[in-house]
Amino acid sequence: MNETHFLNCRHNLLQLMEEGVAIITSAPAKIRSNDTEYSYRQNSDFYYLCGFNEDNALLVLIKTSESTKTILFVEAYNDEHALWNGARLGVEGARARFSVDEVYASSEYGGMIKEILREHVNLYIDLYCDSPRIVEAKGAAQALHSMRGIKRHVRSIRDVTYLIRSLRLIKSDEEIATIRQAIAITAEAHHEAMKVCQPMMREYQLQAAMSYIFLNSGAVSEAYGAIVAGGNNANTLHYVDNREELRDGDLVLIDAACEWELYASDITRTFPINGKFSNAQREIYEKVLEVQLRVIEAIKPGIKRDYLQTYSEELLCDALIALGILSGERETLMEVKAHKKYAPHGIGHWMGLDVHDPCPYVDESGESLAFVSGMVMTIEPGLYFRADDESVPECYRGIGIRIEDNILVTQEGHENLSAMIAKSVEEIEGMCQN
Repeated sequence: MNETHFLNCRHNLLQLMEEGVAIITSAPAKIRSNDTEYSYRQNSDFYYLCGFNEDNALLVLIKTSESTKTILFVEAYNDEHALWNGARLGVEGARARFSVDEVYASSEYGGMIKEILREHVNLYIDLYCDSPRIVEAKGAAQALHSMRGIKRHVRSIRDVTYLIRSLRLIKSDEEIATIRQAIAITAEAHHEAMKVCQPMMREYQLQAAMSYIFLNSGAVSEAYGAIVAGGNNANTLHYVDNREELRDGDLVLIDAACEWELYASDITRTFPINGKFSNAQREIYEKVLEVQLRVIEAIKPGIKRDYLQTYSEELLCDALIALGILSGERETLMEVKAHKKYAPHGIGHWMGLDVHDPCPYVDESGESLAFVSGMVMTIEPGLYFRADDESVPECYRGIGIRIEDNILVTQEGHENLSAMIAKSVEEIEGMCQN
C-alpha cells in the first residue's frame, strides 16, 4: 500500500466525523508463555488508517470547522530494543515515512492529550477498548468537563469503529490487488495439497505442505488457524487438531489460506484422499458445488446478503430432498429448520484486513446492506453428515463437504477472485493425479 491510499482512508474517516477528536490505538504485544510473545499482528483499524506496523502507537485525528490535523505517536528509537528485538522506526523515521502533520514519541501522549481534547465536543474511540491510552483519554475528557472557564468540552463519546469499518466495506483498487496476491499464494498451496495427498499421511503433513508454500512465497502468516479435516473430522466445523491419519476412501476438507500485507484470503476445498471420488461422495459434492455456483451467479450490486442466505438455504434444502435425506415440501421443511441439521452455518462473510471483516451487515436503521462494487465476501455452502447419524443413508455417513471462494462485487456483477483453484470433480481429480 502506498501513502496515498492511507491518506485517502484518513480523509474518508474525517469526512464521516463531526467536529472532534478520534483516537485509534495500535494492538498491544501479547505474551504467549512466560517471557515469549506471539508474533505481532497490528490492530486492523489502526493499520487501515496509517499502515504503521509497530506496537505502542496511537493515531489522533482532529477535525474543526476550519481544518483537520493528523498526529501519530510512536515508540521512540531505543538502542537496547534494537539489539534484542530490532530497530524501531522512531519519531524521526516516522516523520520521514508517513504523510501525517505531526509525529511525537508515545511517552508524550499523556502530557498532551488534555490539551488535544480542549475545546472539542466529540471524542471518537473504540467504546469496547480497554487500552490504558483510551482510559487516559476518557479521564482527560472528564477532567476538562469539570474545569471552570472552559466554554466547550467533550459532551459526547462516540464509536469510531463503526465509522472505520463502514469504510473498510468498500475495498480500494490497492486493497483488491493485495487480496489477489494472498489468494494467488493460497491457490498454489491448495493445489500442492491435492498433489501430495495420499492415504496414511497425517493431517498436519498436508498443513505443513501448505505452510511451506505460504512462507516460501513471502506470506508471513496464515490468515487463520488451518482446518485439515480427514473423513468424519470434516463434520466438526472448527476442527483444528489436524493430527489424525488420512484414510483411503475418505475425503479431506481443507479450510486454509494466507494473508498478504495483513489482508486475508479464505479458501476451502474438499477432495478425495486417494484422488478419486466415490459415487456417494461425488453425489454430495456436486450438490454443494451447484449451490455455490448458483449463489455466486446471483451476486451483483443491489442484492443483499440476507437474500443470498435464504436462497442458499432453499437450494441446500432442495439438495437434501434430492439426496433422500429429507422428505416433504421445501417450505414446510424450512419452516421447522430441518435442513439446518446438515447445513448449519451462514453462506458467507465479509473479508479484508480480517478474515471475518467486522464490517456492518445492516445499516443504522437495521436494514440489511445491499451489495455495492468493491465489497468482498466469501461464499461457502456446505453439507455435513456425521458418521454416527443414522438419519442419513449409510453411504453418506461421515462425509462433510464445504466449498469456499472469495467474491468481489463489481459494477457489472461479480468476480470470483479464487476461480483459478481447482473445484469441479474433473479438475480436482486431475490435480490429485499430478
